[in-house]
Amino acid sequence: MKRFFRGATIVWVVLRYGLDELVLTSFQKPWLRLLARIVSVGRDLRAPRGVRLREALERLGPIFVKFGQVLSTRRDLMPPDIADELAHLQDRVPPFDSVVAVATIERAFRRPLAEVFESFERVPVASASIAQVHFATLRDRHGALHQVAVKVLRPGMLPVIEKDLSLMRMMAGWVESLSADGKRLKPREVVAEFDNYLHDELDLVREAANAAQLRRNMEGLNLVEVPIIHWDFCHPEVMVMERMNGVPISQVQRLRDAGVDIPKLARDGVTIFFTQVFRDGFFHADMHPGNIQVSLDPATFGRYISLDFGIVGTLTESDKEYLAQNFAAFFRRDYKRVAELHIESGWVPPGTRINELEGAIRTVCEPYFDRPLKEISLGMVLMRLFQTSRRFNVEIQP
Repeated sequence: MKRFFRGATIVWVVLRYGLDELVLTSFQKPWLRLLARIVSVGRDLRAPRGVRLREALERLGPIFVKFGQVLSTRRDLMPPDIADELAHLQDRVPPFDSVVAVATIERAFRRPLAEVFESFERVPVASASIAQVHFATLRDRHGALHQVAVKVLRPGMLPVIEKDLSLMRMMAGWVESLSADGKRLKPREVVAEFDNYLHDELDLVREAANAAQLRRNMEGLNLVEVPIIHWDFCHPEVMVMERMNGVPISQVQRLRDAGVDIPKLARDGVTIFFTQVFRDGFFHADMHPGNIQVSLDPATFGRYISLDFGIVGTLTESDKEYLAQNFAAFFRRDYKRVAELHIESGWVPPGTRINELEGAIRTVCEPYFDRPLKEISLGMVLMRLFQTSRRFNVEIQP
């Protein structure tokens, strides 16, 4: 019965924000596109579709907001206007009672809170769909004091996640069956991958292990700070880590006013990304602005601060080789090799004519190569490439 009411709520939100019109127009059946025009009669749909989708996801709750955040990073799946709007989603939900947080900590460590922390701020500094964070002072086994952040899992999350994911799987099946782009976009596989992400985030020991791995990988690079994990105080429901202080990456003017070299920051971001992807094959996969800060501390001034390690990505050696060859071919303007790589990888149907794919890629890329670097929008290049991919039935990777 609860699933029925939740499903009814989703249908109401879809109709309220005009998402039925947005979805139905992408379906391949003419009668469905006609239905889209009929159901939109008499409704005020003047707001841009991206705004309507963002507001609908916020109305549906934190799991759908989280899904929207993931989609905002997938410009191979989302049109640019929708991806840009989804990037504004904030995973903010009211905090749960600090009494519950304290009880979770005491149950996890089997001792009173006062025996775990010298001090503990009961008002959380951040609250999201999966967990909330409190600042505290920790005394370690050697008597040293540490300023820490304590992440506590939100109680009762598993049933909520399972309920919403089951409905997402059902809707993904409809889209895959009815949409003209269904097979290429693989919505069921995207939801399955999101399912894995969410369940991984319910185990804070796994997140702590991800953070420790990233910190170890980034040592010596001196471009990004990753918090130290206090392993004696980690549990599937509680994670204690070094407290980090920085300015959110989205507050560019504040960073400029503080004297941060913005062009260098951009170069450092590229270096960090390529190092994690091509050297380590292990990368932070939830890089929305809420998880990236910049340090203003004199000892680490201008370095990135990486937060929230529940979602990471991994690449095999063959994955890295394929991506590296693609990048190298692009920068050499060897569009034939790019086309060959897409066919060899199975991303496009084997019967695709190489010269046609090569010509399409050339048409997208050539106008950008002779421009000054500051005038090139990588996002625009990617958007054009993804539009081209639709013509050749490129299968999107989940």
